[in-house]
Formats: sequence, C-alpha cells, structure tokens
Amino acid sequence: MIKILWADDEIDLLKPHIIYLEGKGYDLTPAKSGDEALDILEVKKFDLIFLDENMPGLSGLETLTILKEKYPNTPVIMITKSEEESIMEEAIGSKIADYLIKPVKPSQILLAIKKNIDTNRLVEEKTTSNYQQEFRNISMKLASSMNKEEWYEIFKKLTYWELELEKSGDESVEQILVMQKTEANSQFFRFIKNNYQDWIKGEDAPLMSHNIIRKKVVPHMSEAKPTYMIVIDNLRYDQWKIIEPSILKDFEVIKDEMYTSILPTATQYARNAIFCGMLPSEIQKRFPDMWKNDEDEGGKNMFEEEFLLDNLQRLGKGASKASYTKITNLDFGRRVVNKIPNMRTNSLNVIVYNFVDMLSHARTDMKVIKELADDDAAYRSLTASWFDHSPLKDILKQIAKQQEANLIITTDHGTINVNKPSKVIGDRNVNANLRYKQGRNLNYKKSDVFEMEKPSDFYLPIQNVSSKYIFAKEDMYFVYQNNYNQFVKFYKNTYQHGGVSMEEMIIPIITLKTKL
Repeated sequence: MIKILWADDEIDLLKPHIIYLEGKGYDLTPAKSGDEALDILEVKKFDLIFLDENMPGLSGLETLTILKEKYPNTPVIMITKSEEESIMEEAIGSKIADYLIKPVKPSQILLAIKKNIDTNRLVEEKTTSNYQQEFRNISMKLASSMNKEEWYEIFKKLTYWELELEKSGDESVEQILVMQKTEANSQFFRFIKNNYQDWIKGEDAPLMSHNIIRKKVVPHMSEAKPTYMIVIDNLRYDQWKIIEPSILKDFEVIKDEMYTSILPTATQYARNAIFCGMLPSEIQKRFPDMWKNDEDEGGKNMFEEEFLLDNLQRLGKGASKASYTKITNLDFGRRVVNKIPNMRTNSLNVIVYNFVDMLSHARTDMKVIKELADDDAAYRSLTASWFDHSPLKDILKQIAKQQEANLIITTDHGTINVNKPSKVIGDRNVNANLRYKQGRNLNYKKSDVFEMEKPSDFYLPIQNVSSKYIFAKEDMYFVYQNNYNQFVKFYKNTYQHGGVSMEEMIIPIITLKTKL
C-alpha cells in the first residue's frame, strides 16, 4: 500500500479528500504543521509527501528544505494558495515533484499521486499489455513469408519492445521476448540462406554494404555544404537507439533506414566493401597488393582511404575535396574535435570511430568489462556512458555548429551475444573467427551453418580450389575439438560477429541535417 503524509494546518477541512483517497487504497497520515510532519517522519517512512506552503511556525518552504536534506529520495508535492512567481521558483528550485494551487479537488490529488508514484506501475502494466498484443502480430508475421523490408520492420519492432520492456522490469515478459527474438533469428537465417546468393548478384537485392557510398552518400555531396559520414564500427541497432536522443538535440532526422551487411559480417570484409564500393573478391582483383586475407599478417583495413578515393573517382566525384579520418584512441579523438571546423570546406568527410568494436573484444578478454556489461541491457548502458563522455559527442557538436551540414551515421556490421557452441574441425590454416570459418577440410554440423562451397559465386576470395566458407547461425559460435570444454566456457556469453543474425546483418543508416 502506498503511504502518504499530508502536512497542512487546515488538515481537518481536508477530511473528505482523505476519505476519498483512502477509498482508492492509499494510506494517509495527517499532520497539522511542518514540525509535526518531521516528527512523524522520524518513526515512519512514506512514499509521497503533500506539503502546504503557508503554515504557522515552520513554513512549507522551510520544511521543504529540511525534507530534501533528510529524505532526498521522497517526492514532495507543494500545495499553496499563492501564485507568486518567487514562491514557485523557490519551490521548484528545491526539486519538488509537483505544484498544486488551492483549492484542490480530490481528483487533482489523485492525479498527482498517480503521476508521481503510480506512473512506473501504470507504464509497466500498459507496456506489458501492449507487448502481449504485439506478440501475436509478430508471431503471425514470422509464420508468413516475409520480404526484406518486412524483416527490417520486424527487427525494429523487436528492438523497440526490448528497450521498452527493459524499463518495465517484468522479467517474465522479457523472457517471452527473448524466445520470440530467438525464433525470429531462426527464421531470418532461413531467409538469408534462400536469398543471399541472388542478392549478391544484384537480383532484387536490398541496399547492401558495397552500395552505401553510391546510393546514400554521393547524392548528398555538393560544393555548397559539407557532408559528414560517421562509421561507428560494430554498432548494433539497439545501441544506436540508446545514443540517438542525445544526437537529436543538435540534428534533425531526414531518413531513418536500414541496410543489409554482406557476409562475413566482419570489419575486414564489410567495411572494405563500404569504402571500395565493391565486393571482397572484386576488391582483391582490383587491389591485389592492398587486400589482406584472413591468414595474412598485418591489419586488414589499412587502405580504406585509398579505397574511398578510388570509389569516388569511379562515381565521378574525383575532383571533390574529401577527407578520411580513423579514430582508434582517446587522445587522437580529442585532436580531431579541433579539426572539424577546418573540414567545412570539404564536400565529404569520412570519420571511422573504432571504440565500440574495441569494447566488444575487451568484454571477451577482460573480466572487469564482462562484469560491467553482463547482458544486452548493461552492454547498451555502457555504450551510452561511453558516448556521453567521448570525443565523438564533441565531434558531432562541432558539426552541429556548421549551418546546413549533412550527417550520415552508420556502421559496418553489428554483433550478437553467443551462447550455443558448434564443433568445427579444420586444418591449421583455418581462420580464428568464432562466427565464420574459411579454409580446406572443414568438418562441421551442416544444420548449424550457412555454407558456401563455391565462394566465388558469392564474390568471396579463395586461397585454393577446395576452400569454402561457413557461417554460424543465430547465437552459435564455432569451437574446435581441442580444449573444447575450456573454449566453450571462455567464449560463452561473449559478443561476436561474422555470422548470420539480425543483430549482425540488419544495419542502421541514419541521414540527418543540422538544426538551423
């Protein structure tokens, strides 16, 4: 039962109000002065306090000051006959929960209680009820044959409800959502297996990694105003939704869209495809000295700037001024903040920010990070905390100062929390990624993977004629037979990418403009 303390020197006249609220199930304790209210609070805890502003002895504002010092987490609603601005400002400055002008009706008091105490409960109940209705709609959709646009909408809906139910704290309903999301990923895997080869050949294809620059960036490029493309490595859609409100303080959304990452959903493949505007085997053919295979030494994304400039040249934008910046540490990020004003004369400025990918890898290797981000909700929270204190936020604020600047925010792939091991046997040259494998003599459970026996049909590089690629489905991860149990335990509940899941393949691409 919600316990309420009501301090008013005319409390006897408020008996009808008290009877009305008690009839609604609330526990009301009256007090005739500020001093009496403070004495009662010494022996009893309350969920809410109604406080009259004009009382003899200790005034309402004086009582409020003491209340906020001793009981800072208890909401206080000030009730007063006065409409003087100074009194209102003082009360609001003292962090009151609400402000009511006498005479007050019982219905006003009830509304104030619901707004300040019952809100969370009412929101939780409404959220749970709404998801239960939506659950049926989503289930019916999953049972039908969906196209690529419908898959985007389903993923958006599931992410929306994941974020909403996280606020409600109803674990039983959250678990239902987890099961529905698992089912969705199972269906999505089948969808990708059935359609991916046609897409990669350009048949009824969605927007994919290698078409991003051509279709979503170049149309915004002009000499009159700068366009900024921010690529946040390994940013999932749910992480974008968490940082979005902060960004929208300075920008307006023009288009909120999705695209599909190529396979493997790994930086080496997906991000190179973005900047080069080609698929991996095409990149290897055009730039044999720059393309690095999985087993090659050195960084796999060392030539993104060269790929970008070549792509712009082929798209007829070779004469346009363009810059490329990759941020991999805090100090360099801070230096880039100061360079943003000088970039306004460029038609295109590309900034790659690598922190989120580093975070996902650190979570695997460092126990303290794993404890800080034990599940998806904590992982999102850590992402939000990073963004709020990162140079990236300052970079965006600098861009926002430039009138009529375009901003495109996207990523190269997402990531998924893996929980189900799948055994793979291969030779020593097989790559180490847990979500995809490529090489010879691979032995695996066929039902666990999307296999590409002829990688050339999927525009993927091959090392020899017998090489193939396999991709883990849903939340599986590949583990070798040697030290099997040790590796299963170490990599369980870690964030990985490279395989087939909605989280990895369905990518946000947001086009914004500065607020004038």
